[in-house]
Amino acid sequence: MSQSPSPVGVFVTPVTPLQQNCTTVWCKATSKAAVIDPGGSVDQIIAEIGRRGLTLDQIWITHGHLDHAAGAAEMAEKSGAPIIGPQAEDQFWIADLPEHGHRWGIADARTFVPTRWLEDGDTVTLGETSWEVAHCPGHTPGHVIFFNRAARFAQVGDVLFKGSVGRTDFPRSDPEALIRSVVTKLWPLGDDVTFVPGHGPISTFGEERRTNPFVSDAAMARTPLVREPTGPT
Repeated sequence: MSQSPSPVGVFVTPVTPLQQNCTTVWCKATSKAAVIDPGGSVDQIIAEIGRRGLTLDQIWITHGHLDHAAGAAEMAEKSGAPIIGPQAEDQFWIADLPEHGHRWGIADARTFVPTRWLEDGDTVTLGETSWEVAHCPGHTPGHVIFFNRAARFAQVGDVLFKGSVGRTDFPRSDPEALIRSVVTKLWPLGDDVTFVPGHGPISTFGEERRTNPFVSDAAMARTPLVREPTGPT
């Protein structure tokens, strides 16, 4: 049986000295585009969107770290597109963007207030496509991911990488929450889902379940960090 064409287009632009995967997705039916995590290179990304004949419609943020969010205010100002996400627990990270930008030599990092904060189970609409939002805390407390069920595609920020997972040595990080997010929020979406991580190569959930040393099925069998409740909730 032939597979239906994906309703979604994707291109990735590595930005900032940390080479964060700023991901532009678009609805093929309407050419409306959303930029996920514009940490920098705002003019370059806007120009590429125009070159492809797309219209920048929205800006989506997975979490408030500098390399993912530093260019959001500038992009919103230049395009008029609303900023959507992350979940509100990351507000303290967004408030500190100018300070962190100064520390990393990204002088134009600016704070912002999203048009819409996101919650677990929300959906965002881009043209004729619908994207599911999952709140996946651990790397940061307000981290979200975006999933298009029809395309079998997700952008997961710094929750999961090819062969690794997000760091948990930041303020309000939680290693057990991170593993729980991967196992209970990502894996149920299906092994066939292709994902763009916040850094590094694209992979699939199935490949990571087989080989990722931190969250593979074999690793979880050895070290079950996702614990069932043992008392009253």
